Amino acid sequence: MSEYRKKLIEVALPLEAINKEAAREKSIRYGHPSTLHLWWARRPLAVCRAVLFSQIVDDPSSLLEEFPTEEAQDVERQRLFKIIEELVKWENTTKKEVLHKARVEIARSAARNQCVSLPTEMTPVEVAEALK
Repeated sequence: MSEYRKKLIEVALPLEAINKEAAREKSIRYGHPSTLHLWWARRPLAVCRAVLFSQIVDDPSSLLEEFPTEEAQDVERQRLFKIIEELVKWENTTKKEVLHKARVEIARSAARNQCVSLPTEMTPVEVAEALK
């Protein structure tokens, strides 16, 4: 069994960006699933996307062989935060390049569980192969 690696959600999240997009998403009145019916407890999908992504992706502090210093960990964490900040925007939910970046990070975290290292830059086909 591989050693436990902390996930991004356990260490830090870009809460300000997530909260801003969640508030904006609640006020969208056209083209959003919440406009179909007024639920008694509507939940912003921006928060769901951020939480799901950060539950799957490894935090850099758990990857000492890749990010040995705190500075390197902070740089990598900020890079992951940028992906989350793009992922939570409603208008980006169908943008292939944003979804691809998220899929690459998910594939890299999944591969680490099998002791395989994947590159940061991958094509969609390579990501699909890595996630099999």
